Amino acid sequence: MKEIIRTNRNAKKIKHFRLTDFTIILVLILLGLICLLPFWYEICVSFSSSKAVKAKEVFLMPVDLSLQAYQYVINRIPFWDSLLVTVKRVGLCLPISLFMMITAAYPLSKGKDKFSCRTPYVWFYFITMLFNGGMIPSYLLIVQLGLLDSIWALVLPASVNIFNLLLLLSFFRNIPTALEEAARLDGAGHWSILWRIYVPMSLPVLATVTLFTLVANWNSWFDGMIFMKSNHYPLQTYLRTIIFSYDFGNLSVSEQKKLAEMSSESVKAAQMVIGAIPILAIYPFLQKYFVTGITLGGVKE
Repeated sequence: MKEIIRTNRNAKKIKHFRLTDFTIILVLILLGLICLLPFWYEICVSFSSSKAVKAKEVFLMPVDLSLQAYQYVINRIPFWDSLLVTVKRVGLCLPISLFMMITAAYPLSKGKDKFSCRTPYVWFYFITMLFNGGMIPSYLLIVQLGLLDSIWALVLPASVNIFNLLLLLSFFRNIPTALEEAARLDGAGHWSILWRIYVPMSLPVLATVTLFTLVANWNSWFDGMIFMKSNHYPLQTYLRTIIFSYDFGNLSVSEQKKLAEMSSESVKAAQMVIGAIPILAIYPFLQKYFVTGITLGGVKE
């Protein structure tokens, strides 16, 4: 009799868990679709004919399939110039950022017995997450350093992200100290321990930080608008300018005629889709490390 009661209870629990899991999965699928819908709409608009876009006939599927918008974007020199600026920014900022954060996180991950001033330094970094100098002082600093309208105005201020630094710091603290002690017995110094033990063991959190850094630099637009001239805008700043106001003064007569034959919405959508492709292509290769890096590198300060 007791076994039957237990079996019934277990069956009810399994049924309850299955219902709960189904509900959670359904909610997540709906949220995912809601997040995906705007981007899918832009894809549909970019592949639709100008007549269908102007008539507001496009919603969930392209209407009168057309590549005219993409052909126009591919021939637009300012678009590729801004894309090149963003690629340079990411290519410079990523290695610099990783190097600076790794070398800062390593000593800060030590205990007070090895680094007595650790806590003040951690707080020195942490307080910058809460307060910053502001837009005007930042602009004046860039001007005084002679970096205005140069790629370094975009790279150097974004080199160290404190949240990513704290992720690395927390992950380093989880690495067994026995490995470091064994390396010391073999005569290894701090530099060798960092690059031969800590870094190879920290691939999950490094992949997570790499993804965060790539996305942040690729999507950043505000600093480009402040520090760069219009002919040196990064991609997202350039896209913002065409989304909110299309500058026909910079177009030649032939380009204005081509644009008159098309829908400006199709052109904007095509440029945004092309601009999002690199991040979408990189993300699947780093996704498997993402959850592990966030979980093991959770902030514990």
